Amino acid sequence: MTGLILAGVWWRYRTPLGITAEEMRRALTGLVYVLLLPALVLMVLWEAPIGLDSLRIAAVAAVSLLAVLALAWGLYWVAGTARPVAGALILAAAFPNVTYLGLPVLEQTLGPWARSVAIQYDLFACLPLLLTVGVLVARVHGTRADLRHPLVALLRVPALWAALAAVALNLTAVPTPELARGWLAMLAGSVVPLMLFSLGLGLRWDTVRLAAVPQVAPVLVLQLGLMPLIAWGLARGLGLEGGLLTAVVLEAAMPSMVLGLVIADRYGLDTGIYAMAVTVSTAASLATLPAWLLFLGGAGAPAAP
Repeated sequence: MTGLILAGVWWRYRTPLGITAEEMRRALTGLVYVLLLPALVLMVLWEAPIGLDSLRIAAVAAVSLLAVLALAWGLYWVAGTARPVAGALILAAAFPNVTYLGLPVLEQTLGPWARSVAIQYDLFACLPLLLTVGVLVARVHGTRADLRHPLVALLRVPALWAALAAVALNLTAVPTPELARGWLAMLAGSVVPLMLFSLGLGLRWDTVRLAAVPQVAPVLVLQLGLMPLIAWGLARGLGLEGGLLTAVVLEAAMPSMVLGLVIADRYGLDTGIYAMAVTVSTAASLATLPAWLLFLGGAGAPAAP
C-alpha cells in the first residue's frame, strides 16, 4: 500500500509522459468517483449485514467528528489564527480520509468484510457532514462565496445513490444476480489501487513549511490521537466490540481527507496549509495507525463480526 502511495508521489515529481500529477489525479479520481466507487458501494452494501450496528457506526462517526470540529474551531479562535488558515485547519482536523485511505487499510488489515464499515462510516456520516457542516465552516472562514446549496452537492454524489439503492435491495432481500455480482466485482477491484495511487498524487511536500508547524501540529493531535480516542469510548459505550470496534476506531484514526482541498479552494481558504496538513498527517499515520491497531488488540486481524 505504501508503495502505491509512493508511486503517486514519484509521478508528481517526475511527470512521466508529460502528464502532470493534477491532470492524472483529476482523471483517476473522476473515474473512481463516477463509476468504480459506486460499483463497490453497490456490491458491498447489497450483501452486507445492515441493522443496528450501521446506526452505531454512523453515530460514532458523527459524534467524534463534530466533537473534534468544535474543539479545533475553539482552539484556532482562541489562538487568533487568520480566518482562511483557521478554516482550512479546522476542516483538516475534523474530516478523516475514511475512503481513499481508510477503505484500503481496513480491507487489507481486517479483511473484505470491513469494506462495509468504511463505506457506512463515510456515506452515512462523514460525507453528509462535510457537505453541510464542513461547507458552513468554509463559508464562515473563507474569502469567496459559493451560492450553491450544499444539499444539491450532496444529492449529486453517485456513491450516495448507489448506497441508497444497495440498502433498499438489501433490506428487501433481493438476491444479487450472478452476472451483476461478477460485473460489480470487476469494477470494484480497481478501486483500492487507484485510490492509493491518487492519494500519493495529492501529497504535496512543497507545501511543508517549518514556520507553519505550530499551526498544523494541533491537527495531528486532534486527527490522529483525540478523534480515535473519542471514537473508541463511544463505540464501546454503544456496544461495538471485536472487529467492528477495531474497524470504527481505525477509520477515526485516518489522516486528513484529500477531498477537503476542493472545499478549501472553492471558498477561498488557505489551500497551501491544508495540503501541508494532509501530507504531514498522512506521513504520520504510517506510525499512528499501527499503534492504534496494537492498542486495539495486536497486529493480528480481528475476526469478522
